[in-house]
Amino acid sequence: QVQLAESGGGSVQAGRSLRLSCAASAYTNCMGWFRQAPGKEREVVATLYIPTGITKYADSVQGRFTIWQDKVKNTLYLQKNSLKPEDTAMYYCAADNDLHCLSNSWSAPGRYSYWGQGTQVTVSS
Repeated sequence: QVQLAESGGGSVQAGRSLRLSCAASAYTNCMGWFRQAPGKEREVVATLYIPTGITKYADSVQGRFTIWQDKVKNTLYLQKNSLKPEDTAMYYCAADNDLHCLSNSWSAPGRYSYWGQGTQVTVSS
């Protein structure tokens, strides 16, 4: 069982930046960030294949968000720049030992076995 603990959420104005962190209790091959806004389905933000560093991003955040991992701390990060009101959501860290983050199912929340509790991000205009 892998435990994930997110931190770094908060309320910011549009155009500002935030960095989310996710501390993992064990190694997994794939990690990622998902988000869920009120009344909407959970959607992928970005994923990272740990062994090689391959990343994938949702079109809506490409060029604004960056995902990476500190391997020493076993902590996943999401740097969020140029935030928009539509980025407002609960952000979840996810992980899995399979290689879904390299496949066509990389964006499917159901493919990830481990989830954190989430951290709220609110962006005001």
